[in-house]
Amino acid sequence: MRKYVIMGAQGSGKGTQSELLCRGLGLVHISVGAVFRWHVKNRTKLGARVRRLVTAGELVGDDLVEDVVRERLAQHDWNHGFVLDGFPRNRRQAEFFLEGYDVDAVIHLDLPDEEVRRRVLARRLCSRCGKDYNLISRRPEVEGRCDVCGGELVTRADDTPEALDRRLADHHRTTDPVLELFRRKEHVVTVDASAGMDAVQQRIRDRLGLPPHLPPG
Repeated sequence: MRKYVIMGAQGSGKGTQSELLCRGLGLVHISVGAVFRWHVKNRTKLGARVRRLVTAGELVGDDLVEDVVRERLAQHDWNHGFVLDGFPRNRRQAEFFLEGYDVDAVIHLDLPDEEVRRRVLARRLCSRCGKDYNLISRRPEVEGRCDVCGGELVTRADDTPEALDRRLADHHRTTDPVLELFRRKEHVVTVDASAGMDAVQQRIRDRLGLPPHLPPG
């Protein structure tokens, strides 16, 4: 069984690299952000709480995030392991995680802020099924339309230059203490995420001693 946490600023490729890492290894990609989006889309009680917080411009509290992670990992559908994406985001969440779970490695995707801005502002989201796209690296086959369901692609409400600057500042403030904590407890692997997605995936696998990445085709 292999269990990994993947960390990095928005736009560093956490979702893409998680999916590539899971492919062929039988791992489950657990995206905390995707779990929250599912609840919002399906209008659950949790989704209503998250929607109110986001509308008010507030962050989802640690207690709520920890409950979601605990509930998701308790499903035990990850027989061969998982890649946890989007958690922990601060020292308290990291301490909570380390109290109850162990991981084989923490994968840190390192990316300069300017490249983060370029990538994030090119992101698009299907308004119908929620599939992610990027106009730089993951373009849809038909401009403005989802490949899966044909839904309209839209910009995320929080993907504005101003909101991104705030998130980057918050990311730098909270990530360093988390990485330092993990370095004391676990094996942290830092990978330059500025290359293409296949090259970054191979770097990750090389550092983790995993079978080579085989791009499709």
